[in-house]
Amino acid sequence: MRVKPLFVIISTLSLFLAVVLIYPSPPVTPSKSSDSTSAKSDIWSVQRIVEWRPCKWWLQSHLTPLPAKSNGFIRVDCYGGLNQMRRDFCDGVGIARLLNATLVLPKFEVAAYWNESSGFSDVFDADYFITQMNGFVNVVKELPPEISSKEPHRVDCSKRKGQFDYIESVLPSLLKYHYVSITPAMSQRRDRYPKYAKAALCQACYRALKLTESLEKKANKLLEAIPKPFLSLHLRFEPDMVAYSQCQYSGLSPTSMKALEAARGDDRKPWTGEAARIWRNRGKCPLTPNETAFILQALSIPKNTNIYLAAGDGLMEIEGLTSIYSNVVTKSALLSDGSRDASF
Repeated sequence: MRVKPLFVIISTLSLFLAVVLIYPSPPVTPSKSSDSTSAKSDIWSVQRIVEWRPCKWWLQSHLTPLPAKSNGFIRVDCYGGLNQMRRDFCDGVGIARLLNATLVLPKFEVAAYWNESSGFSDVFDADYFITQMNGFVNVVKELPPEISSKEPHRVDCSKRKGQFDYIESVLPSLLKYHYVSITPAMSQRRDRYPKYAKAALCQACYRALKLTESLEKKANKLLEAIPKPFLSLHLRFEPDMVAYSQCQYSGLSPTSMKALEAARGDDRKPWTGEAARIWRNRGKCPLTPNETAFILQALSIPKNTNIYLAAGDGLMEIEGLTSIYSNVVTKSALLSDGSRDASF
């Protein structure tokens, strides 16, 4: 089996960060094992390269006052998983401040196959967010009556490539319609924002977004239940992710192929021939669990390592990992009440 260089680089960096940087406890020596990889190295004895330091530059400088009059209302429409939606929303906060707009609490758009319909207030403490953003950007839970009955004017910036100027492309619509919705362009460089817009983005990202009390309790319960020490692994070999990648895979089980075909539909057919080879060489294809196990072994990760799968249900070909690394646990298995909150 040949693993492309870009796969190895990306996976190696992710796993290295998970082991070396994320796990905060003092070194713990795992139990002795006859596994030959255990004799090569003790992964838990590796010291952190750097210590985490809180980022708070925007709190140590003068805060630019908000203009007396707003240019209108902006709603950020967020798609994907929770981390992607959080990223887009924080970008949207910076954009709202950049355009001197009043921020409306975002709309979470989640794919139907996740069977999840949580809104912003189901995941984050909305009142806490609004309080923390005071002075950085104006935020409202509800629109004024003259606007609340209208749908926002959609400004498409999510697919733009290269330099995309929000002032030139979004502000005119904001001034004309007074209520717009956007999904921030992923390709944009935030370092080009003025400091007051960067400050609003950072305040949202690092201080204002706080999980609801119920989710925090569930998170603490889960963290206590995970066997320590552990490696957190985010496998992405789910039907929707593989279908979205448009990659070809051989040797999958009939069950996996059926789930994959259902997720692909008519508009996500896999690349073939030379196009498929180029796509894979660019690192666009999610690693199979078996390929992931291969990478873990190449990194001398002992086979008795506790591995927490940071992913939802529906992973395909998971036996390719668990047949080699047997101490694998999942969220649904650890939560004693059987709760499965997709937003968590």
